[in-house]
Amino acid sequence: MKKLESTLKNMMLSLTCITIVAGAALAGVNMLTEETINAQKEAQKQAAISAVLPAHARIADAEASEGLVIYRAYDANEEFVGAAVQTETNGFGGKIKLMVGFDADDRIVDYAILEHAETPGLGSHIVLWFKNGDKPGQNIIGRKADGHLTVSKDGGEVDAITAATISSRAFLGAVNAAYAGLHGHDAFTGASKRHHPAPEAEEAEAVEEEVVEVEVTEIVKPE
Repeated sequence: MKKLESTLKNMMLSLTCITIVAGAALAGVNMLTEETINAQKEAQKQAAISAVLPAHARIADAEASEGLVIYRAYDANEEFVGAAVQTETNGFGGKIKLMVGFDADDRIVDYAILEHAETPGLGSHIVLWFKNGDKPGQNIIGRKADGHLTVSKDGGEVDAITAATISSRAFLGAVNAAYAGLHGHDAFTGASKRHHPAPEAEEAEAVEEEVVEVEVTEIVKPE
C-alpha cells in the first residue's frame, strides 16, 4: 500500500477518520452501559423504598406530587401503614436526592441517600448523621414529622453536621418537603422558612464554611 504523503489535507482526513471511529466506539459503549446503569439505579431505588417503610404487604403505584414521588404502603388488610417519599434539594456541593419513610402517624421511619455531591468527610456525613441512635440531638428517626425540622443554629432541635451547616439545612429541607408533599402542602411555608437567615448572611456563612472545609481537608491524613 502506498504511503500517504504527509500533507495538511491528509493529516486532516486521518484525524477526521480517527474522531469518527472514536466517537462511534464511545457511543456504542454508552449504549451498552446505559441500560445497566439505569437498572442499577432502579434497583437502588426499590431497595431504598423497602428499607425506609414500616412492615407492609403492598406498595401502591407511584404518585407525583409537588415534584416529589410518593409510594404509599398498605398491610394485608389494606390499611395504610406509611409512605416512602423520594425528594431532592440542592446542597453545598450539588444535588441531594433521598428517600424518606413515614409511618401512619407521620413518624420518620428511616431515610436513604440516593445521590449526593457533598464534601467528603463533612457534608457527606448526611448518609448516616441523622440516623445515629447514640446521638439523640442529631437523630431524626422516630421523630414526629411536622414539616418544620430545622438545625439548632436556626432555633430548631436538630444538631447540624459539624462544619457542614448548609448541607444539614438542605437535608432537613428535603425531609420537610417530603412530609409536605405527602400531605399536599406547600413544601416551604411556616417555621422552616422563618428560621432561615437573610440571603446575605447565608452567603457569608457559605464562604466561611468553604474555608473550614479546606482547612479540615488539609489536616486530615489518609487512612
